[in-house]
Amino acid sequence: MKKISVLGSTGSIGTQTLEIVRENPDKFQITALAAGRNIDLIEKQVQEFHPTLISVKEERDAIELKKRLLASGNHTTEVEYGMDGLVACACKEDAEMTLNSVVGMVGILPTVAAIKAGKTIALANKETLVTAGHIIMPMVEEYQVKLLPVDSEHSAVFQCLQSKGSQTVEKLLLTASGGPFFGKKKDELRTITVEQALKHPNWAMGRKITIDSSTLVNKGLEVMEAGWLFHLTADQIEVVVQPKSIIHSMIQFDDGAVLAQMGVPDMKLPIQYAMTYPERCSMSGERLDFFDLQKIEFYRPDMETFRALSLAFEVFREGGSLPAVYNAANEMAVALFLDRKIGYLQITDLIENAVNAHTKIANPSLEEVLSIEKETYAYIREHIHEMRGKEET
Repeated sequence: MKKISVLGSTGSIGTQTLEIVRENPDKFQITALAAGRNIDLIEKQVQEFHPTLISVKEERDAIELKKRLLASGNHTTEVEYGMDGLVACACKEDAEMTLNSVVGMVGILPTVAAIKAGKTIALANKETLVTAGHIIMPMVEEYQVKLLPVDSEHSAVFQCLQSKGSQTVEKLLLTASGGPFFGKKKDELRTITVEQALKHPNWAMGRKITIDSSTLVNKGLEVMEAGWLFHLTADQIEVVVQPKSIIHSMIQFDDGAVLAQMGVPDMKLPIQYAMTYPERCSMSGERLDFFDLQKIEFYRPDMETFRALSLAFEVFREGGSLPAVYNAANEMAVALFLDRKIGYLQITDLIENAVNAHTKIANPSLEEVLSIEKETYAYIREHIHEMRGKEET
């Protein structure tokens, strides 16, 4: 029975991970859970999965949660909070695997800690590699741990590579659904609402990643993550729009052969593959019906309308601290959009402005990467103020 620590247990990936554990009680055991502020849900998760350690974001929530657990007769589950608690869960002594599905750059430090603790990492926190891949991947080698991708596209590439042998990968074909606004032009996006942007055509995901998918920022982040995971340059990665999300990604070898991983759009498959690797485990659910599917269509991404994607390629080529700026600017811009403080197109504008205003650090340390996030947030706050001033005049 594999013991697993789940970071981000109340989010989309975390709850689906626990569904897999629920369906396979003889294969997996939860030893630690970490969440944000949804203490009602994590309380239910503790009652069902009996972890010995849990963590939440705020101290006051930890105090309240501990009171609830004691009142229910649970005197064994330890409750922590903040970054220290998140790191403690990531390094839980009896956990064989740490599944990191927290959102944002907050996922970097627990990933580093888990690597140093010798854990197998199932990574659904793309920000870790986007902003600190130059630090994380050498550490993976140094500590000789496994880093397994959970994102559907990266899992697809990883699965295809299992039959690679000595063949050289010439190109990675990263598929994209195109999001809810596929085919629209820039003028049509000016009045997009939060509700419209949150309606993804194929995937059920958290709010931030759903917005990222609509702007194609998510695909840009995936390009950078794939580069670090599979040791590829930006020129070896191509984005292909495939609206039905049936082909999850492909690799092209230097002899021209192409391998693809296909399946219905269900995140539980890549999550479970990371949890059971190198084995496969049966899973209930819908199966791909080729007779019903009939055809699969492919399109080039509209890099002009969805400028965030072309900008991501530029940032990845430049490297250094620029990916950290791109990621941090997007995190804040999306939060502002969800709070209805900026318009939809301003998400990409703010990212590009922040990237252009930054002086690149060629090889940033972990401390510099984390400080860049704060500096970028400060820049955007100032920029928003200036932008509103111009609009008023």
